Amino acid sequence: MTKVTKRDGTVVDFNKQKIIDALLKAMIRTEIGIDTNIAENIAKQVITNIKDREKVDIENIQDEVVTALMSSKRKDVAVEYIGHREVRSLKRRERSCLDKKVQGLLYLTDTEVMSENSNKDSQTIPTQRDLLAGIMAKDFAQAYMIPKRVVKAHNNGDIHQHDQDYSPYFPSFNCMLIDLREMLENGFKLGNAQIETPKSITTAAAVTAQIIAQVSSHIYGGNTINEIDKVLAPYVTKSFIKHFRTGMEWLYNADFKYIQSLEISVDSLELASRFPRCYDYAMRLTEKETVDAFQSLEYEINTLVSANGQTPFSTFGFGRGTTWEERQIQKAILKNRIRGLGKEGKTPVFPKLIFALEDGVNLKPEDINYDIKKLAIKCSTLRMYPDILSVPKVKEVTGSFKNPMGCRSFLGQYIENEKEIHNGRFNMGVTTINLPRLAIKANGSESEFYELLDEMLDVCKEALMYRIERLKGVKAKVAPILYMEGATGARLQAEDTIDHLLDNDRSSISLGYIGVHETVLSLFGNHIFDDLVLRQKGINIVKYLSNKAAQWKAETGYGFSLYSTPAESLCYRFCKLDEEQFGVIKGITDKGYYTNSFHLDVNKKTSPFEKIIFEKDYPQYASGGFISYCEFDALVNNPEALEAVWDFAYERVPYFGTNTPVDKCLECGFEGEFEATVMGFKCPNCENRNPKTSSVIRRCCGYLSEPSQRPFNKGKQNEVVSRVKHK
Repeated sequence: MTKVTKRDGTVVDFNKQKIIDALLKAMIRTEIGIDTNIAENIAKQVITNIKDREKVDIENIQDEVVTALMSSKRKDVAVEYIGHREVRSLKRRERSCLDKKVQGLLYLTDTEVMSENSNKDSQTIPTQRDLLAGIMAKDFAQAYMIPKRVVKAHNNGDIHQHDQDYSPYFPSFNCMLIDLREMLENGFKLGNAQIETPKSITTAAAVTAQIIAQVSSHIYGGNTINEIDKVLAPYVTKSFIKHFRTGMEWLYNADFKYIQSLEISVDSLELASRFPRCYDYAMRLTEKETVDAFQSLEYEINTLVSANGQTPFSTFGFGRGTTWEERQIQKAILKNRIRGLGKEGKTPVFPKLIFALEDGVNLKPEDINYDIKKLAIKCSTLRMYPDILSVPKVKEVTGSFKNPMGCRSFLGQYIENEKEIHNGRFNMGVTTINLPRLAIKANGSESEFYELLDEMLDVCKEALMYRIERLKGVKAKVAPILYMEGATGARLQAEDTIDHLLDNDRSSISLGYIGVHETVLSLFGNHIFDDLVLRQKGINIVKYLSNKAAQWKAETGYGFSLYSTPAESLCYRFCKLDEEQFGVIKGITDKGYYTNSFHLDVNKKTSPFEKIIFEKDYPQYASGGFISYCEFDALVNNPEALEAVWDFAYERVPYFGTNTPVDKCLECGFEGEFEATVMGFKCPNCENRNPKTSSVIRRCCGYLSEPSQRPFNKGKQNEVVSRVKHK
């Protein structure tokens, strides 16, 4: 008698009648109905195929049933049988792994789920609802949507198919540059309201906050207002005109017709000389209104919660504008950030601020905006932001100047109708490859590493093409704010597809990577920083990935790019899976995290200048996403040192951030840097660990977070503890 191993591990005698009963139940659900002879014959055929086996799994028996049905005249029964089998499989999965995750979330015991994103407060109902929906969506996507080879590679830890809780279940994309100028100039519909062009900077800022909230609820990554100082400058002008007219009425008793006949502008020397009191009045009120408008905008962003339960991940890029209006916006952004939030002056996490450095604009003392550079330096010493962009290096690496989308994702150059376009473009998603795992498998063989890399890159391409296919054919009506109201620069009709927004580099699709440091260490047994030959080996790996992305781009016509994955939770996930499979390997799996993309190992003691030089050659190959940053002691009393580092970075890397101590204890008044431990953060003065009476700010990846309120995952916390200062 053949024995059957059931799914729970128990062993029972084979029972022919159970096959017949299952077939009859499937037949009932068909149009033709029951045929007992066919059910009997199928059961006999299965017996014939397994009769020589002493033991067989239940899955093997069901496979035999399906094979027999497909070769019979009742393929309609096979469809019902397979469908019922899949439903049962899904229910079992829900009762096991899925049920465990759901309970872990509801009872706040699954720390991995709760801390996967430090921008999400997993204690709140909106976030828990989003996480719960994400668990279910990811499970369904893996079972029925994502290609099986991709699912297997993801679950094994060979690759990471990002954001499966949103994509592919929903036809959503990653991050974008919002076309704010188009929306404000041409108007748009938001909910039930038709929004016209704003008449002041106050209204423009308020509308901007609502646009950011709406966009954030329709995508799963970050959004950026590219060169916000230039985009919103016209509304500062409108406020000036409004205040000047009021001044004319009250200070000069001018009548309405005369006021309306004046050509009013900020740079009018005639107005300034003819009506000096009114001109000064309008200038002062406009400056105050601009500061107030951006204070409101900052508060709104930090109090908004998008549909996915998190603060909108927003970035403001600015710095190149040189008109009075553009300068006022730059100053307003920086002054408000320096002031901080609330009576305690806490450091805001969002919006991320990026200041563009450009020779002839703000780099040197003789430049028109040098004073704003000095203000930006002061802000960075107090609040970590702004990060900086080197305008010439960004152009060199990406083909044109633009800000990153959210954290670090960059678009390439795109020209349409002989016009260069940046705003409105987006990234369709990321798949990241686990480089250290391939190196471990290669066991010191560089040639074997590249063979394994090619195999896994083929899986990555399939994963990325699936992301594209999921967006093709999508109709504009699924996200009106994006496709019908101008956020992507498009004004499509409800039934139009978005396909043309995906083609020819208009949008990007990214291959990500992690752990160049651990990869080189595993392959060659030495630290990459200490050997010029090994430094080149690391660059060669990234260059190889870049060439592969370029090859895919040429083959498909889609905007494939190489992206230096931030790896907030992935630094932990990959390392944990590899430790489980390969054991504890010194310097690789023993730390609890993998190093972010191409970065220097966080515990390497070196100067900021050496770190910048070490990382400077990578962005040209990883042009789809990159950032470099250094760790410093407090620089509040030494802004000249920060300026020296900024100027050094300007010549060498396109995108640079500064990490300085900005923590605050509300119990003892300490300001500086809390001690980072594996259990969290504590005040070095009074040992306060209470998140309600402390403000701890750390750079998670490319953006800041507040881990005292929303803790990092275990791996990221280990990485933070390991960080050393660059002196």
